[in-house]
Amino acid sequence: MAEQKMPIWEVFIRARAGLAHRHAGSVHAPDAEMALQAARDTYTRRGEGLSIWVVPSAAITASDPGDKDSLFEPTADKIYRHPTFYEVPEEVGHM
Repeated sequence: MAEQKMPIWEVFIRARAGLAHRHAGSVHAPDAEMALQAARDTYTRRGEGLSIWVVPSAAITASDPGDKDSLFEPTADKIYRHPTFYEVPEEVGHM
């Protein structure tokens, strides 16, 4: 009998309130619930983390690094999108 491959899940963990989720790694699991448990066991053994996201790797669409110029160059002429026109107060914290 051929061995069935388990899907790969990408794991994102938020360390503290106010911070963004960050990619922590990947796990193999048959479903989302098992992926969440595997992610917890693998990436939060010391109690670090406030929340965990698991996403099937197959659901992620990524750009090609070779397309960098065509994707990101058009934003260079829109200077209003860059955070140079205002100051963020220190009270805001993690932003």
